Amino acid sequence: MKWGLTRRKDSDLLLDPMRFDIDRLLNDLFPTGSITLLESDIIPRIDIEEDETAIHVKADIPGMDEKDLNVTLDDHYLIISGEKREEKKEENKKRNYVFSERRLGSFCRRIALPEGIKADEIKAEYKNGVLHVALPKDETAMPKKIEINVH
Repeated sequence: MKWGLTRRKDSDLLLDPMRFDIDRLLNDLFPTGSITLLESDIIPRIDIEEDETAIHVKADIPGMDEKDLNVTLDDHYLIISGEKREEKKEENKKRNYVFSERRLGSFCRRIALPEGIKADEIKAEYKNGVLHVALPKDETAMPKKIEINVH
């Protein structure tokens, strides 16, 4: 397991034929391109970077207000959650959707963190649809140079 990436589980292979059949049925009924029933477009894609002093998590969450996002630290897990809500405009005209690919709903990402995070100094910033969370490391989590004694 290089770079902390997980491999596909064997149990996922059992769902592939069913996923294919469901996707094909939906695409036949609603020919809009790639529709997948068992995967959500609302789950944000993340990058995790680490330097000597901190862990940096970036999540793409476009089209949301920061008031609809939650970032918490709970028992060595960084939890990013939120909800995309329907835009409601009161108008006299009744409109029917002809085509819609925009996704609404809630999401939750849990990211396991190593020991040694300074919980009091975590900072989160949301700008241009990207959430950036900086998790500073305490001294116990930082690399230490060990001197080699010569005899």
